[in-house]
Amino acid sequence: MDNKIQKQMILTENLWKVVLKLSIPAIIAMVLYGLNSVFDAIFVGRYVGQAALAGVSIAYPLSQMTLGIGSLIGVGAGSLLSIVLGNNNTDVQNKILGNVNYLTIVTTFVYAVLAYIFSENLVAVMGGKGTILTMGIEYFKITIIGSVFWIHGLALNMIVRAEGKMKSAALMMGIGLFVNIIANYIFIVLLDYGVSGAAWGTNIGMFVYTLLGLYYFKSNRATFVAKPLSLQLDKDVSKSIFSMGMASLIMQFMNLVMAVVVFNALSNYGTEFDLAFYGASYRIFTFMLTPLFGLMRALQPTVGINYGAGNYERVISSMKRFIAVGTIVVIPFWLFLLIFPSTILSLMLPNTVFTSQMLLHFRVLILLLPLLPTIFMAMTFFPAIDKGKIASVLGLLRQLVLYVPVMLILPKYFGIQWVYYGITLIDSVIGIAFIVFVILEFKKLKQQNKEPEPITNQGMNFNKFHQNAKIN
Repeated sequence: MDNKIQKQMILTENLWKVVLKLSIPAIIAMVLYGLNSVFDAIFVGRYVGQAALAGVSIAYPLSQMTLGIGSLIGVGAGSLLSIVLGNNNTDVQNKILGNVNYLTIVTTFVYAVLAYIFSENLVAVMGGKGTILTMGIEYFKITIIGSVFWIHGLALNMIVRAEGKMKSAALMMGIGLFVNIIANYIFIVLLDYGVSGAAWGTNIGMFVYTLLGLYYFKSNRATFVAKPLSLQLDKDVSKSIFSMGMASLIMQFMNLVMAVVVFNALSNYGTEFDLAFYGASYRIFTFMLTPLFGLMRALQPTVGINYGAGNYERVISSMKRFIAVGTIVVIPFWLFLLIFPSTILSLMLPNTVFTSQMLLHFRVLILLLPLLPTIFMAMTFFPAIDKGKIASVLGLLRQLVLYVPVMLILPKYFGIQWVYYGITLIDSVIGIAFIVFVILEFKKLKQQNKEPEPITNQGMNFNKFHQNAKIN
């Protein structure tokens, strides 16, 4: 879609149509992306074994830090791009990819060096012991080798989504997933490489994913002047990328902190099967969130471009519609999982007889799924209007202030079932907090709509960025 047509669609077309046009391909894209981890678990659980699944499960959150870094750069750059597309600031648009490339190189280098040096310690901290520890280290080290593709591929794809090009983003993800599945089959089933095969399969899929992103920008398909091979550091642009993307990094990092305390609780007070069962359950739970991740990416350009153009009522209406769509999407799958949990769990844990207590734990884990659309849309909403600090603070509260003490204390004294009950309890508290902050922000935006004034912000020097802009 042409740049002006795409932008006008987001700014003026019926919002329900905008939501559907952007959301459907975005959801497909993120479901495809989420299937990477699901297929890894299925291949490992079925063809390598329970101990291998436990090893990959404890290493998996560590490998996901690359996605946190990719989200930091991609969400930040995408949020900035949406705003400057909204206010026609071509100067900043031209600088975005050069800064993304620079930040990718620097952050990947720091992550890869530290992660590889301390890989054994990190997997051990996750609760790995014996064979599980060995397999976890093997998996994690190989993912580190491909980390530049995990980070850069995701960042580039998020920028494509920030343009509103959800179909293009979905196609890239679909091809990457297909390559990943084929590679997993070759390495795990045919060549019997075990957990290392799962890691190499994902690395290859991410490599293809990154190449597709570079090809997209190199072939002049972007809605702005893209320089995919440029390398530059603009302090104001980089500062804005970090400011707007920090909430995503914090969320991912805090997920790692949560995983550390959860897997240690399971390792200390449970069995190898408890580790494997939680690993399978949490992957299913995470996969169920992927439609919401898609909606988050579709919400970001819708809110960002309208916010940049000063259409505050449209910003509010967009947020409400995306929450409604997210709730409608997750409820059917949520009901299916509540009624038939063993059907899904048996894909990763074949030949297992699930007790009623195990199934109860799984049901408790997914109990609040219908509330999560509000939380996830809010995590995108605040950075998209350049108020990422709110999302960052609530993210820290969720994982650090609440998760750590709950997981350190309750499972020790009341049993591992409190791993599952604790997660649900914490998300209830955070959900209420996000609802309150969103309502308060709506009131501020309505007031701004009545009394228009120049956009100010917490992290971006908008006056500088508006010097050459033609405000709509």
